[in-house]
Amino acid sequence: MKDVYSVLDANKRKSWLVIVLFNVFVIGTVYAILQFFGYHQFSLMLAVVIASFSSLINYYMGDRLVVASMRAKPVKKREYPKLVQAVENISLATGLPMPKVYIIPSNGLNAMATGRDPKHASVLVTAGLVDRLNKSELEAVIAHEFGHIANYDIRLMTFLSIAVGVVTIFIDMVRRGMMFGRGRDDNGSNRGGIMTIIGLVLIIFAPLVARLIQLAISRSRELLADTYSVKVTKQPNALIGALVKISQMPRVPQASLNTAHFFIASPFGTTKSFLVKLFATHPPVEERIKALQEMAGELE
Repeated sequence: MKDVYSVLDANKRKSWLVIVLFNVFVIGTVYAILQFFGYHQFSLMLAVVIASFSSLINYYMGDRLVVASMRAKPVKKREYPKLVQAVENISLATGLPMPKVYIIPSNGLNAMATGRDPKHASVLVTAGLVDRLNKSELEAVIAHEFGHIANYDIRLMTFLSIAVGVVTIFIDMVRRGMMFGRGRDDNGSNRGGIMTIIGLVLIIFAPLVARLIQLAISRSRELLADTYSVKVTKQPNALIGALVKISQMPRVPQASLNTAHFFIASPFGTTKSFLVKLFATHPPVEERIKALQEMAGELE
């Protein structure tokens, strides 16, 4: 396995690159659509404002929005000593600051991390996960979440979640505007030329493209976080055991499409449907277990 610090530095650079490129995508989408609607003078300015607004929300409020959407409550050590002890152990092992710890009121088995950096991170765990996992398995899951924190996945995924939401809302507003006859010249004719084509294509496909980018990044980061967990705990079999249990009961009622990628496993469960696999937030559990088994062989 690669040196954890070189991987961390590389991921910081990749995270910022993705954020910059996604902002360019948002600005380009908003600009092209506003051009299509004829707002030539203010289109670029408004596009930059919308992209900047989504970035600021992500950076300063994204984690609080995620925690609130999960209806999670701060953990008290006397109520969940096993969970707090697991987080403290992994914090010591990794040298990362102790994150805020929350409990999600759900019998499902799942966990997630959010925040903008290791100093402003939160780990959320379902009540069912604490009850069903043993000490080693719970620490392996927490180490996986610390992987997302160390690799700055929490910043990247929170940003993507907010940005995809902003794009979707904006496109929805545009579609509603078209229903009321906007996007036409004063004489009532549709705008012609290349901007019409680009604008219509983006109105149809921009939310889909944004979502696919988010999902592809999410799947790759899960495998990296699994590797980080093994690097910290030296117990791939513990994470395998946890993933097997989680895959049987992963559902979290509070989850939505915008928060699913934060979890260690899809909170909607698994399916054999090809279409659902195409839009999956996580790699198949079988693929993850196979990779972990290979790591176990290397450690023997």
